[in-house]
Amino acid sequence: MGVLNVTPDSFSDGGKFLDAGRAAEHAMAMQFAGADLLDIGGESTRPGSREVEASEELERLLPVLEGLRGHLAIPISVDTRRAAVAELAVRAGAEIINDVSGLKNDPRIADVAARWRVPLILMHMRGEPRTMQKAGFARDALKDVVAGLRKSVSIARKAGVAKLQIILDPGIGFGKSFAQNYELLEKLPRLGKLGYPLLVGTSRKGFLGATLARDGKPAPPEDRIWGTAATVTASILNGAHIVRVHDVAEMVQVARIADCFANPGLRRSL
Repeated sequence: MGVLNVTPDSFSDGGKFLDAGRAAEHAMAMQFAGADLLDIGGESTRPGSREVEASEELERLLPVLEGLRGHLAIPISVDTRRAAVAELAVRAGAEIINDVSGLKNDPRIADVAARWRVPLILMHMRGEPRTMQKAGFARDALKDVVAGLRKSVSIARKAGVAKLQIILDPGIGFGKSFAQNYELLEKLPRLGKLGYPLLVGTSRKGFLGATLARDGKPAPPEDRIWGTAATVTASILNGAHIVRVHDVAEMVQVARIADCFANPGLRRSL
């Protein structure tokens, strides 16, 4: 899953793709590089980010979705926490809804997914983007994630979302300590026992910057590609079905090699 942030303040690529034409070009480039899915977001949810109005989010998203309609062959996911935005995005061509709040911000997103019968990604977030890395972390990260995702699934199912529509995301970097992010990647097989496909997004995130720090300074996002590659490999080997990344061409290579370890059938076909 390739990431396309049409925001001015995303942690890694904020401001690069605010222009709808440039955003569409980047979307096409990610498809050419081998992305299987595209995730478009109009509101940054990085640590410390501010919430934007739905109207502003739509002003960023809709021109890009409309520009890609009929041109992009891969499915588009809309990254939003609002039902009204999800509804209009699906009408404009999005085929997947990605809710990083796990239906906590606006449970009506589940109604939209049920009505349109589109896949719904439910991510675990502890707290809110503005304060999630400042508030206290869970004593047991895995237990906290499992409980939160089960609650999200329950809300979705009661709204009529079919089990086959649901994808779960442990929310790496969203209200977790740096150490807890590694712990969750290690314990992905236990999350897999919940019975849903898993999406994992580690790309360029802060815990990688801290791990790769030099002279007491975190590595900048653009210097975290090899760290990302290591976590993408770990995610796939531990059961992730989808990996969400910024550097599509490089991570396609990583995923193909990791798949050969995870799936013996692929090795036999070489």
